[in-house]
Amino acid sequence: MQLKIMPKKKHLSAGRVPLVLFLCQMIGALDVPLDPKLLDDLVQPPTITQQSPKDYIIDPRENIVIQCEAKGKPPPSFSWTRNGTHFDIDKDPLVTMKPGSGTLVINIITEGKAETYEGVYQCTARNERGAAISNNIVVRPSRSPLWTKERLEPITLRNGQSLVLPCRPPIGLPPAIIFWMDNSFQRLPQSERVSQGLNGDLYFSNVLPEDTREDYICYARFNHTQTIQQKQPISLKVISVDELNDTIAANLSDTEFYAKPSKERPPTFLTPEGNESLKEELRGNVLSLECIAEGLPTPIIYWIKEDGTLPVNRTFYRNFKKTLQITQVTEADSGNYQCIAKNPLGAVHHTIAVTVKAAPYWIAAPQNLVLSPGENGTLICRANGNPKPRIAWLTNGVPIEIAPDDPSRKIDGDTIIFSNVQERLSAVYQCNASNEYGYLLANAFVNVLAEPPRILTSANILYQVIANRPAFLDCAFFGSPLPAIEWFKGTKGSALHEDIYVLHDNGTLEIPVAQKDSTGTYTCVARNKLGMAKNEVHLEIKDPTRIIKQPEHAVVQRGSRVSFDCKLKHDPTLVPTVMWLKDHGELPNEERFSIDKDHLVVTDVSDDDGGTYTCTANTTLDSVSASAVLRVVAPTPTPAPIYDVPNPPFDLELTNQLDDSVQLTWTPGDDNNSPITKFIIEYEDAMHEAGVWHHQAEVSGTQTTAQLKLSPYVNYSFRVMAENNIGRSLPSEASEQYLTKAAEPDQNPTAVEGLGTEPDNLVITWKPLNGFESNGPGLQYKVSWRQKDGDDEWTSVVVANVSKYIVSGTPTFVPYLIKVQSLNDVGFAPEPAVVMGHSGEDLPMVAPGNVRVNVVNSTLAEVHWDPVPLKSIRGHLQGYRIYYWKVQSSSKRNRRHIEKKILTFQGSKTHGMLPGLQPYSHYFLNVRVVNGKGEGPASSDRGFHTPEGVPSAPSSLKIVNPTLDSLTLEWDPPSHPNGILTEYTLKYQPINSTHELGPLVDLKIPANKTRWTLKNLNFSTRYKFYFYAQTSVGSGSQITEEAITTVDEAGILLPDVGAGKAMASRQVDIATQGWFIGLMCAVALLILILLIVCFVRRNKGGKYPVKEKEDAHADPEIQPMKEDDGTFGEYSDAEDHKPLKKGSRTPSDRTVEKENSDDSLVDYGEGVNGQFNEDGSFIGQYSGKKEKEPAEGNESSEAPSPVNAMNSFV
Repeated sequence: MQLKIMPKKKHLSAGRVPLVLFLCQMIGALDVPLDPKLLDDLVQPPTITQQSPKDYIIDPRENIVIQCEAKGKPPPSFSWTRNGTHFDIDKDPLVTMKPGSGTLVINIITEGKAETYEGVYQCTARNERGAAISNNIVVRPSRSPLWTKERLEPITLRNGQSLVLPCRPPIGLPPAIIFWMDNSFQRLPQSERVSQGLNGDLYFSNVLPEDTREDYICYARFNHTQTIQQKQPISLKVISVDELNDTIAANLSDTEFYAKPSKERPPTFLTPEGNESLKEELRGNVLSLECIAEGLPTPIIYWIKEDGTLPVNRTFYRNFKKTLQITQVTEADSGNYQCIAKNPLGAVHHTIAVTVKAAPYWIAAPQNLVLSPGENGTLICRANGNPKPRIAWLTNGVPIEIAPDDPSRKIDGDTIIFSNVQERLSAVYQCNASNEYGYLLANAFVNVLAEPPRILTSANILYQVIANRPAFLDCAFFGSPLPAIEWFKGTKGSALHEDIYVLHDNGTLEIPVAQKDSTGTYTCVARNKLGMAKNEVHLEIKDPTRIIKQPEHAVVQRGSRVSFDCKLKHDPTLVPTVMWLKDHGELPNEERFSIDKDHLVVTDVSDDDGGTYTCTANTTLDSVSASAVLRVVAPTPTPAPIYDVPNPPFDLELTNQLDDSVQLTWTPGDDNNSPITKFIIEYEDAMHEAGVWHHQAEVSGTQTTAQLKLSPYVNYSFRVMAENNIGRSLPSEASEQYLTKAAEPDQNPTAVEGLGTEPDNLVITWKPLNGFESNGPGLQYKVSWRQKDGDDEWTSVVVANVSKYIVSGTPTFVPYLIKVQSLNDVGFAPEPAVVMGHSGEDLPMVAPGNVRVNVVNSTLAEVHWDPVPLKSIRGHLQGYRIYYWKVQSSSKRNRRHIEKKILTFQGSKTHGMLPGLQPYSHYFLNVRVVNGKGEGPASSDRGFHTPEGVPSAPSSLKIVNPTLDSLTLEWDPPSHPNGILTEYTLKYQPINSTHELGPLVDLKIPANKTRWTLKNLNFSTRYKFYFYAQTSVGSGSQITEEAITTVDEAGILLPDVGAGKAMASRQVDIATQGWFIGLMCAVALLILILLIVCFVRRNKGGKYPVKEKEDAHADPEIQPMKEDDGTFGEYSDAEDHKPLKKGSRTPSDRTVEKENSDDSLVDYGEGVNGQFNEDGSFIGQYSGKKEKEPAEGNESSEAPSPVNAMNSFV
């Protein structure tokens, strides 16, 4: 016969029909003893309750703790083996065993090394009934090795190429977690194009210029020791095709060699290699398959399982679908998995053959077996795995093959059969199931006991059950051999039989239909051959709860009132709770819905109120409910009533006057055809705030009384206002006054702060209580403080009703604990909360060190510095402030200081960017730490240079001296050259009458020029000019301008220049006058005479005045250079100052500086970057900014005057 061990169970009211657990015969799992009352005298073999994991990785910086806890009766003793041999802990002073436990503590903090204690440990717990053993615990110290030093060459790739950045972390224990970050400890962004593989490498399907950076850093985090190791930064530069061609063009004269853009290409796999690979995983683990491909455009990865489907609830895609994960993998997940990489140019496949192996896992682990002498039993140990595990039995930690013989024991593979057991044969058996992937070890004891019956259920339990429902009376028991159970009712009743009762195997008595006469005392009796035990319990039968007046269906008009009944009848000893529901949910949270004892009332019914209303009544033993349907219809037409706000309430009365409450009653005024929805109660404190009314409470419109809670030491008056859907009534007359007694304050000041204003003080501030909150006369405050990190006692002072107290003589910036407590003449408020403040700050003492500047580009620099020690800040760290200023422009020799600029970086940042710098300049900077008091000392000035940049646009561009076929451009250099100007570029093109642009001419002009003349232009043509300067870095912003060459001799007017039109009109009118014609004829005759005289004098070989005049006023396009300054002369009209030929204007001293002359022969020599066209015209370089000058515009567009016409004639 098998012995039953009956567990104690939680006793619930039988009226709730508890779930009863039926225990079968004891060949299942059972922990003995099950009740604390048995622990004192029930013997039991050892049971391991707690042990360290099989693979135990320890922190070498902490003591080694190897756990081994066990229970048993008598308490077990413990011993250990290490690497298969006995571990004598008494011989090692660093090893101790916890008292009453088998846990080892190895002290390696003070001395010793963790590596010394590396090994395989096993714990044995032993008492007189047997020995239990732990798993083999492999103890290994964690390791977080450094990266081997290596020199990483910068990587330069062309845009679109693929790349793998290797990580290759050091081998640690446990393995490290890999991630990639930059120098700022920001994770590098990953995408379908860039991602980290399972091996930690960073894969680029194709690189882009935005991938260029110098701080690709692989980090290895060793969680066990909380350390992070980093690889040397990897520098990557991605060169675009344009940049590559610029480099080729700058270094090779043969311009036929140009880089071609990376062609789009179909995908290929970066990992794994080849078309097939193998993967082996253990059952229960996470299967991770990875495929990463390169290609352009970026490939997309897809996964399929050949001859099968992926498990729906266990399949997850990681790393942008490059990793397939299947959780809780089983042997059924074995098979071929295929990853497919696709882009518009093609696809590539890779097949991964997955094999799922399995470490041993339990099918049926052996369970503790409790037998009585002479009984039979079995221990079963069944495990599975791949490959199939081998089963080995041990008894008391010794292989069963060499253990002492036991005639009652027979081994049959995974089963041990016991027959006719004796008490002296109690033992602990171990089952070991193992294969090449692991092992399982289970302890199961066979405990042979001879025990008299015991009742484990508490005596005199009272069960309460609703009539006509089943009742369950518990009788948990224990005994060996298994006791027989009988139930009796009353003191002299006979045994209860199974005709109207049900006797369960666990001792529970079930009464299927309990009636009133079932009430009484029941006795449970347990017997075996060693004795008898009994226990009494009591049963009470209660009347069921009933709804004797249920809610009825109703049809009401919109805006009316409806009431639902719910009247109960229940057992007088039970207290019901009633809850109303609407459509199986909570009632709307509106004051229109009110509930009293037996009714639900809904006022001002709306269409939304229609639905099912349910009344539910609950007691501790039962629950009942009833429902009714409300239908809302439109009201019948009635004369339109006059709606208005209610009249004010009246007859206010105070009753039940207590220290902290009072009852206020009132009479409502007329509701004026709109039901009152609520009453608003306000109070006035005549003592502290006379004439000011405050909100006190709100009650529903059906109430005319309110119990009001009061505060101490307030002279109350109350008034009431009524409110309906139209609005709120006027206030009622005030009630009589009621003065409450004084009491100690019930709250403390808020907003308590401690902040010093000087280095040697602490200013404690708070928000004081108002008069209403004081609760009594004589309001004061007890201010207390002490240093947070010291052992000083609290220092306290009582101050008047103020909001500030200053503590003097404090050390600089020390944390203080502060509390402010209210008190009045009655007493103190509750203990206040403690807040932390700081005494006053002082200026920082130390400047940031190791200031470093990295010039990023011509306008941006990055500054790094080392933080200052926290103690030297002497205040709250606000940040760091950089002062920087431009000392010298690299393009000028003179040094001059300009205004310093300031940038502040909040918090503890140790680097920052300086934007908006002037290119090609010399800067100095220093760094200061800032706290709440101000700035600390400056660091040493650090100088740096900014490289050249592109120049700004030329300051101005003017078109002067327009002629028939030439225009002269004058300009001012850029206000910000940002480097050394190398040349100017001028581009111009004609514009026709429809504003269409003609061919563009591109000219280069030396950088030392500020004037240039364009020749061989079309007459009467508008030109548009684009003008800009250049440095070695590149071209600057351009300035544009437009101008028109003058008209030909026919006097064609320019249609778009109004001034020219007017002048032309006047000239035509003058030319038609007779006096003018006569004057012109006289001038012509005079010139003819002069020509004749010159001709005669030349024939005589002399030098005549005409020749001198021609030498002085020759055409600037053909005149020779002056001997004194190398410049050309020019014609001028002294009468109207208009040029006859649009040549250069010279100063009054007839000299032109060489660098300002645009027409000197130097400009046409071999030493400049100019050249001639085939027709002899010069090609220069121009650029400019559009700048209109009306005077010049009018000049260039005027019609030819008679004088000009005459000159043309000559």
